[in-house]
Amino acid sequence: MSDTPFGFGLPPEEPEDGDEGKKKDSQSGGGQGPANPFGFGGLPGAGGFGAPGADNPLAAMFGSLNPNDLGAAFQQLGQMLSYEGGPVNWDMAKQIARQTVAQGTADGVKDASVGPSERTAVQEAVRLADLWLDDATSLPSGAGTAVAWSRAEWVEATLPAWKELVDPVAERVGAAMGDVLPEEMQAMAGPLIGMMRSMGGAMFGSQIGQAVGVLAGEVVGSTDIGLPLGPAGRAALLPVNIEAFGKDLGVTKDEVRLYLALREAAHQRLFAHVPWLRSHLFGAVEGYARGIKVDTAKLEDVVGQFDPQNPEQLQDALQQGMFQPEDTPAQKAALARLETALALVEGWVDAVVHAAAKPRLSSADALRETLRRRRASGGPAEQTFATLIGLELRPRRLRDASRLWASLTDARGVDGRDALWAHPDMLPTASDLDDPDGFVHREQLDFSELDKMLGEAASGGSGDKPNLKKDDHGTDSKDDDAE
Repeated sequence: MSDTPFGFGLPPEEPEDGDEGKKKDSQSGGGQGPANPFGFGGLPGAGGFGAPGADNPLAAMFGSLNPNDLGAAFQQLGQMLSYEGGPVNWDMAKQIARQTVAQGTADGVKDASVGPSERTAVQEAVRLADLWLDDATSLPSGAGTAVAWSRAEWVEATLPAWKELVDPVAERVGAAMGDVLPEEMQAMAGPLIGMMRSMGGAMFGSQIGQAVGVLAGEVVGSTDIGLPLGPAGRAALLPVNIEAFGKDLGVTKDEVRLYLALREAAHQRLFAHVPWLRSHLFGAVEGYARGIKVDTAKLEDVVGQFDPQNPEQLQDALQQGMFQPEDTPAQKAALARLETALALVEGWVDAVVHAAAKPRLSSADALRETLRRRRASGGPAEQTFATLIGLELRPRRLRDASRLWASLTDARGVDGRDALWAHPDMLPTASDLDDPDGFVHREQLDFSELDKMLGEAASGGSGDKPNLKKDDHGTDSKDDDAE
């Protein structure tokens, strides 16, 4: 996990001279030079803060621009400094994400519009996946439509969800910037505080835009991080990334697509038919974000010495650990709640997809292990999630959750397993993941008689009051002889 919730870095630079520019970029390590919080490396011809003349940021930014680019550069700078929105400049985030996508991935694969044949293949894969899942889960289909997205379309469709995830953390930073000065000084320092907040919004926007843009080059659907990032009821796959994922696996493209369609369709079923789940997950993210504190002493030093002509000092302060999670019982509980919730979602999907695919796909085991290793090695989804909200999903929890759901299926059947999603209080906890057998075989109350009684009462019936007691097998039963 990164030292700070947001790891600020320099987005990839646009090549200056076509192929020659690309060569320069690759030789320099993809633009990973000194940190630039504002993403000006993406401006045509911009040298960035690490370029000659970096002691004068304006000269570094604009000194090498030709006259045709100068107006656009000043316009972008003006937009950044005049930003008065929320804690993140989402217009900048979107712009940088689209720019990053347009540059292609490190292996040279460019984004491309999805053709009719690919759209049809995705729709057929999702349709078949839903048929297979009918035998593996009691939850009905949750995908009203199946779509094939380009990387750029994924960025556009998921930005609203990223906003929900990231704004709570970024809000902590924005509030701290205004709180570090005494109240009597805040009026006099208004323009400075406003400028710092604008720059803070730009820094977050730059980093988030880059992270989302890079992630768009590697995700295969809309639910790769266990959260519903896309519109409700829309199963989405990215054909260009699916092809890259399946390369060198020795598995046919159709089987890879179908297996990933199973995972996407399973996520859609869960989020569509467990109405409280989305708000529960996003609320857990927000609860964790509330526990992130700002080192106000360090921020006071930065504000007191802030030089508008030297904005990289704010960047340096951020990278030195200004924002850290509080080591309190409440914060630890929030972290455990979020990690457990994400692990339960991913574990359920893993177990259900395996049950549906194992009898039908010869490559089911290999594809399952490939995805598990991708997660265990800190795949792109986990890395981006850690960068954006300071959280890394522990793969151990994922495997534990998958084993627990599989054991529940053996012990209680598909219906009994899926019934646990009826309410968040019925789900396994973090301690249950440590002892899955204990949870699986724990005595469970049978609410069927209570439901029957309530139904009869609602319809005016006069049924006898049920008496629930434990039978010899540890389940609840009705004692017909009880008074």
